[in-house]
Amino acid sequence: MESRPPFPPFDVETVAQKVRLAEDGWNTRDPKRVALAYSEDTRWRNRSEFVTGRAAVEAFLQRKWTRELDYRLIKELWAFADNRIAVHFAY
Repeated sequence: MESRPPFPPFDVETVAQKVRLAEDGWNTRDPKRVALAYSEDTRWRNRSEFVTGRAAVEAFLQRKWTRELDYRLIKELWAFADNRIAVHFAY
């Protein structure tokens, strides 16, 4: 896994920084680069689809960005505790 600071455990300042860095990375629209920012066992829910694992995230993003063009993602912090972050997506 590619490690990028800030590292957990998070506080209010470092969690905001981590969310912003993730937002900037996401907006590159590079599935491989974006997937590397997540743990090997990451778990996502996108509407009714559940995605588990970095390889599945990369495949999901490839499919998504083939269909969805010309948007910018905004990530908003939803909740955090120690080494976990939950975000809300808007685009």
